This record gives sequence, structure tokens and C-alpha cells, in this order.
Amino acid sequence: MRLGFFPPINQVLSVVILLSAVVFIAGCDRTSEDTPVTPPLSRPLSREFIAYGVVTIPYAPLLSEPGSDRDSGILRRGTVVRIIERRSETNRANTEIWVFVEGNYEGDNISRGWIQEAVLDLFSNEAQAVTASRSFNQ
Repeated sequence: MRLGFFPPINQVLSVVILLSAVVFIAGCDRTSEDTPVTPPLSRPLSREFIAYGVVTIPYAPLLSEPGSDRDSGILRRGTVVRIIERRSETNRANTEIWVFVEGNYEGDNISRGWIQEAVLDLFSNEAQAVTASRSFNQ
């Protein structure tokens, strides 16, 4: 028995299935799951640090200020650092990202200073950074 103004149930089901398929397909994203960690340019409100990094060059100077020539220490390749702050500096049409880090040099003194983000591999947690640093120390 068919009521006058309602469409047949099979038409309603067909439309619902079609719309569900369209929503499902539109929601699928073909981007990679492994997106790089990009910390914000300012200090977060909820944590003491933003991310972790591993130094990728043989010797990376820590500077007292981004772009300055005053060293406040040196970090070696494979050193794990905590990223405390991130800053963008523009110098003659070149924009560089600098991060304020703290890290141990051979396990003794804690070094703090500014380093270019380009010389670091970034990680969201310390365990990943430590695992990555082991590959530099072999």
C-alpha cells in the first residue's frame, strides 16, 4: 500500500546510499599521514616547550639572539634539544625561522640559545627524537 505523498522506500534508500557515498568519498584525504611537525611561531600557553629537535650538522652554534655573532655554546650532531620558542626573522628579503632551544652537550651542562630551525629534524615527542639521535651517533 502506497501513501499518496511519500516516495517508494527503495527510492529513499537509493538516495540515502548515494548521499552517504558522496560524503564518504569527499571526506577521504589522499595526503600522507607523515606530515612534518611545524611548531607555532609563538610560545604555546599549555606547555613549557613546543617540540623536540635533533641537530643534523656536525657543529651548530647556539647564539644569544637570532642572527647575532655572539655564541652561547655549540651543539653537536645528534644532540636532542627541547624547542622552547620559535621566531621568524626577515633579513634582506630572506626569512629564516629561528628556535630557542635547550639541550645537553655530552650530558653535562644545559646549553640554551637560538639556532636556525633548518639544522634540526623536528619531532613531537622526546622518544622519537632520542631514537633519531641514535642514528647520528652510530
